[in-house]
Amino acid sequence: MPETVPRNSQENKTAVPQNSPPDCFFHSNIPISFGNQVALARPRLDVLLEKAVQSPVVTVVAGAGYGKTHTVYFFVRKLNVHTAWIQLSERDNVGERFWENFIAGMSVLSRETAAKLTKLGFPATDRQFERYLEIPRHDVIPGNKYIIVYDDMHLIYDKTVLRFLEHTISSSFPNITSILVSRGEPSVNLMGMVSKGFVTRITEEDLRFSKDEMAAYFSLQNLNPSPQTLSLIYHDTEGWAFAIHLASLSLRNLSPARGYVPQALRANIFKLIDSEVMAPLDPALQHILIKLSLVDHLASSLLGELAAEDPVSGGGKGDVLFTEKLASVGSFIRFDPYLDAYHIHHLFLDYLKGRQNELGEEEKREVWLRAASWCVANGQNLDAISYYEKTGDYDKLIGVVYQVFPLSLPNRIARLLLEILDRAPEEIFRKVPSAASLRFQIFTVLELFGRAVEELKKTIAGLEGEEPSPANYLALSGCYNNLGFLGLTACPSTRDYGFVRWFEKGYEYFRLSGHIYPSSGSGIVASLSAYVCRVSVPGREEIEKYIEANAAMDSYVSRSMGGFFSGIDELARAEYAFFKTDTAEAERFALQAFQRARDAGQYEIENRALGYLVRICIFTGNLEKIGDFLKLLEAQLSQKKFFNRYIYYDIVMGWFYLQTGQRGKVASWIKNDFEESELSSLNYGLEILIRTKCHYYEGRYHAAMAAMTNQKGSYGYGNLLLGKISFRTMEALCCYRLNDISGALRALEAVWELSAPCGFDLSLVEMGKDTRSMIGGILKGGADGPYTCAVPREWLERIHRASSTYAKKILGVTEKFTDGGKRNRMLPSGAYLSRREQEVLTGLSHGLTREEIAGASSISVNTVKSVVKSIYNKLGALNQADAVRIATERGLLKQDSNER
Repeated sequence: MPETVPRNSQENKTAVPQNSPPDCFFHSNIPISFGNQVALARPRLDVLLEKAVQSPVVTVVAGAGYGKTHTVYFFVRKLNVHTAWIQLSERDNVGERFWENFIAGMSVLSRETAAKLTKLGFPATDRQFERYLEIPRHDVIPGNKYIIVYDDMHLIYDKTVLRFLEHTISSSFPNITSILVSRGEPSVNLMGMVSKGFVTRITEEDLRFSKDEMAAYFSLQNLNPSPQTLSLIYHDTEGWAFAIHLASLSLRNLSPARGYVPQALRANIFKLIDSEVMAPLDPALQHILIKLSLVDHLASSLLGELAAEDPVSGGGKGDVLFTEKLASVGSFIRFDPYLDAYHIHHLFLDYLKGRQNELGEEEKREVWLRAASWCVANGQNLDAISYYEKTGDYDKLIGVVYQVFPLSLPNRIARLLLEILDRAPEEIFRKVPSAASLRFQIFTVLELFGRAVEELKKTIAGLEGEEPSPANYLALSGCYNNLGFLGLTACPSTRDYGFVRWFEKGYEYFRLSGHIYPSSGSGIVASLSAYVCRVSVPGREEIEKYIEANAAMDSYVSRSMGGFFSGIDELARAEYAFFKTDTAEAERFALQAFQRARDAGQYEIENRALGYLVRICIFTGNLEKIGDFLKLLEAQLSQKKFFNRYIYYDIVMGWFYLQTGQRGKVASWIKNDFEESELSSLNYGLEILIRTKCHYYEGRYHAAMAAMTNQKGSYGYGNLLLGKISFRTMEALCCYRLNDISGALRALEAVWELSAPCGFDLSLVEMGKDTRSMIGGILKGGADGPYTCAVPREWLERIHRASSTYAKKILGVTEKFTDGGKRNRMLPSGAYLSRREQEVLTGLSHGLTREEIAGASSISVNTVKSVVKSIYNKLGALNQADAVRIATERGLLKQDSNER
């Protein structure tokens, strides 16, 4: 990986052989120094691990105290390879916290790679994992060997984290070996790799000390027990490394007359730790060890801060005296130079936690505050939140939340934060108004609307009963705005557009507060539902009521929340005009929405406006502008504050690729039936429509209809009028393809009933030739005569004409953006396809009929037939499918052009 951290540098503190080639594996009988202890060299295990790391995956599975971590750690230290050590904990069952930990481990290999991983965010979905894989594909250096150690895998149970680990461990990088260290079989599914012989297992039996190894270990400790005592100890310990180490301490401290007492080992491990490990230590050192057990990640810089105020450290941050005293604890605490952090052995940590009651509450709070501050400074935000909860400092806790996460919290984070706030004392919500606001925000994300309303009314009553002040007014402004957002969310079901009164009230209190936002705005980014026009029933009057309310909301909220929702009024009007196919009006409002949103940092509104502008340009045949808008969409990927930027980019581009016959370019996470959306149910929906269309173009019509039923929540896509029209349109097309004419007619009647009152023809028209074929067949009727259909014939004929025209426009867009028909490619025989032949071949590859190709190319049907015959002769093709296949194989057509 680029910018690799030097493994022999002072910064890394890792000793590696100077003159060994990158892939050289070796073992040494030279004992390795560790603190003031000496670790026994075990050549048997070195040889075993040397062979093991030739495999892509190594599992090291044994119970506590068998020396798993110790063995792997000293082995990788002796190798001249790039190693990352990921020390896992219970907290890593939250994806975002795991990602912070993972990045910290990877930063040892390359700071540049770590920066890319930070920018990407935790790959919770297949879509994000694809992007993640691009990073190692680019950064991993082919000639170098890499080892990634995942220590304490048994602590991970979260499905999302396990899925990432399973995917990344199973990814085919021949020079990367993953070592999984665990007390039990790792929960990741490795059966596929096991069946291919790609997994090497190291077990408890392999790690047990032999009797000779145990004797050699005692010898290193200057202990020479009699053969009889050795036999007793080995029988008692059964080669268990931790027990052997405790036995050595017991032998060192017992008088020769008393000798070794096996029962002492069996009685109680904690008692042995107390008598053999802690008793010889200075009481001040014992005290700080107990304080260290309050913290999960003991980075050396954090440990220095924690020790700075303690007398045992000598009062100096990172003082050498303290480090030496810490080393006197021996192998129970080890320093990991890869992570620049200390690790406490599990059993010793459990012992220390059992003594935390010896600390005062203020002492504990001071440790947690220092740990939280360190975590914030080092980007470990979820750990910081946890520590702030322990201190009871909810002001700082909520500050971290608002600093790091978007307004529309990911569901995983929302659930975690709700658990924290549910544990908080009730008075916190009176003392820290932002805590009540955050709890409301979480209720909304998780669709706990009943709790949200109850919470808001209680908070408003309390605030209005207090002495007026700027802070009080600002809090009331937030509460009333939140009531307005609840009304906005629920209006498709309630049909009550009076939510504006709450936004008006919020604006009044905001003016009274005297608060002034910076020129850059509040920095809060609005999240949108699948459609901006949140109405559920047909009718111009209904939608115009909503648009009027939406405009009033925009005027209040954009001022009281520092630019929040800027452009939402224009965007709603653009959407309304576009679905009526009033493209001139739609383009005018979409451009206004784009500019207002861009000026106020409202990235989702900007994204949606650009998406509509691309669709408008396709509809009108304005090919030049399409490329400009696509570039603006891509530029949004650099906006780090646009939290869901990759999701929405994939959605807009997925629609574009489907319209232009490039199904292969649609992000795989959208096409995957089992992919869980990262969006909340209020924002969810557009990806379902694209997934449905993917299945449709693949000929998987039953899968397409099944995808339409995969909706979350009752306030999202499927409850909105435009969503209903889109779904029923796809249902009609699927039924028609399945030759279920009655089903197609029923769905088409539903589309007409929903769309005709508002003139919403767009969903049918944008399906182009598919709509044209379906309606043409319905107008023509069956063998027994015309079909019985409640839909007016004039409406069907209008849609038929519009969809036919749209199909021609799409052909032009496809030509431009897929290079179809623009290059005369030479055939192996030396012959050329003419421009006309290229145009016709492209039309055939898109499934157009000869009549449709003739219309789009302004030539006669007979000319098209003649050109097709010429293509068959040149390619040696038997039929249309054969011609398209041969042309694709010979590079005359891009594969994407044949995928619709």
